[in-house]
Amino acid sequence: RCGVYIMGTHEQYVWQDREIRFDVPVSHLKLRAGEQEADSMDSVEDTKGNHGESGELHCTNLRVMWVSSKYPKTNLSIGYNCIVSITVRSVSSRLKGTTQALYVLTKFNSTRFEFIFTNLTTSNPRLFQLLQNIHKNYDMTKLYRDLKLRGAIIKNKELIMLDNEQIYRKVNGVWNLSSDQGSLGTFFLSNVRLVWHANLAENFHVSIPFLQMKSIRIRDSKFGLALVVETMPQSGAYVLGFRIDPAEQLPSVAKEIQTVHGVFSGNPVFGDPIDTHPQHQPTPEAHVGEAL
Repeated sequence: RCGVYIMGTHEQYVWQDREIRFDVPVSHLKLRAGEQEADSMDSVEDTKGNHGESGELHCTNLRVMWVSSKYPKTNLSIGYNCIVSITVRSVSSRLKGTTQALYVLTKFNSTRFEFIFTNLTTSNPRLFQLLQNIHKNYDMTKLYRDLKLRGAIIKNKELIMLDNEQIYRKVNGVWNLSSDQGSLGTFFLSNVRLVWHANLAENFHVSIPFLQMKSIRIRDSKFGLALVVETMPQSGAYVLGFRIDPAEQLPSVAKEIQTVHGVFSGNPVFGDPIDTHPQHQPTPEAHVGEAL
């Protein structure tokens, strides 16, 4: 009899790093499971959107948020996946004198937005430099969050592990059923993802983070009982089939993936821990990426 293992729906879709949202309910500004606040500062103006209004700027491992001090329902949530570049510039004004401004160029749903956050005090804002470092780190840790079908993640038939990754189980005799003949390979189950790679071709593999895993099912196929993994819509809604030899291992492998996923969902890992001690202070025109 075929078993069905459906991943829990608790906070399954992570939008915080994937979207730009304006004037969201205050509850949407609360940290979700696995989200960590790195720093915050007050007396910051959203210069383009809310000129003349002071607010708080918050920086987490997933997004940057601006919240009006007077009207909290006036706010912004900018996911790091939407950020194209971050630039820190010195600006002068009649009211504030010389101060620092953060220019954030973004793209979301084919629309570009530029946000300017101006420091309303004369102090040198540590958060501006910290945000550049965190966004750079976010961009370098995509394997925690994004499905990957090709790339250098296997060396000498062993998984190249991410920082803070732990391998829980290695399963031999796993056939990828994406082709008519099937390809023999190996599973690696870790605390953050499920990886399959072909034994005869290290660059033929799939890395499925738990963040992108929608369901696991055991069902019949033309190859016999198969483990079927469905991914989330934002990662392409792939349906990936695997046969495990001997077949007696199939239920225990599926159950262990479900168990590890359940533990992960309670405290998701989105990347490396935040380093809240930037080594360099912000300087005029310091930037990450290409500025406008």
